[in-house]
Amino acid sequence: MNSIVHFFEHISPLTRSLILAGGLVFFWMLEGAAPLFNLQYKKIRHAGLNLFFTFTTIVVNFAFAILIVAGSTWAVNHKFGLLQILALPTWLFILSGLMLLDLISAYWIHYIQHKTKWMWKFHLIHHTDTWVDTTTANRHHPGESVFRAAFTLLAVVVTGSPMWLVFLYQSLSAAFSQFNHANIRFPRKLDKMLSWFIVSPNMHKVHHHNTQPLTDTNYGNIFSIWDRLFGTFAYVEDVKTLHYGIDTHPMENEHNNMSNLLKIPFQQYRAPAGSKFSETSPNPEN
Repeated sequence: MNSIVHFFEHISPLTRSLILAGGLVFFWMLEGAAPLFNLQYKKIRHAGLNLFFTFTTIVVNFAFAILIVAGSTWAVNHKFGLLQILALPTWLFILSGLMLLDLISAYWIHYIQHKTKWMWKFHLIHHTDTWVDTTTANRHHPGESVFRAAFTLLAVVVTGSPMWLVFLYQSLSAAFSQFNHANIRFPRKLDKMLSWFIVSPNMHKVHHHNTQPLTDTNYGNIFSIWDRLFGTFAYVEDVKTLHYGIDTHPMENEHNNMSNLLKIPFQQYRAPAGSKFSETSPNPEN
């Protein structure tokens, strides 16, 4: 455990970038060898579009990096935060920290975006992808990237996480997101077993179904416990029955066009089938 701490205490920006790029390349290759769906799409063009949003996510994260480092340093120096209050062995400190960071900066912000109309319009860009693969992992509107970065800052201060733990979490978060979005054929029994502990590929694919109620399930990124604990877990035995995308933007010129995707949050709201929002209120109806 001490070696893990040492590695992430001294991890360089280049190494962190290589982890991100390495995961994409690995799962990209795996998709070609064992695809779940034989998607009929221009894979290079699709990747280019999603990698643009990956780049904007990186830019936003860099902009927030100073605040996150400052927040972490302040919390650790002042012994502020849940992790700073308790004297935990290293392995439990790491596990508890990862789970809490995952809860606040992944599950909670994801759930809130699905339940708040104006935030949903930013998150919608992620759900418009009808060809979900590993590049979809970072397909987030820059506005949504700001929401997620702000919740990461909140999570770091609330937990009192040192920066080495934040770097560990962010590396795992990126890898898991690439893993559970990847268009890979995964043994059903193994996937179901893993879904009791982590967000497995088939579990997350359910979240990308194009209609409710499945769209509003499985918000987790690393740990599946949060969905099970808060009643948002769903599992579909045969994921081949799923249809990706979102029913409000079925046309390719809308969901596969960078200019339009950037504009969607500022366009008129479209109510999905079985609308979770009213036409006039920013609050959920259900």
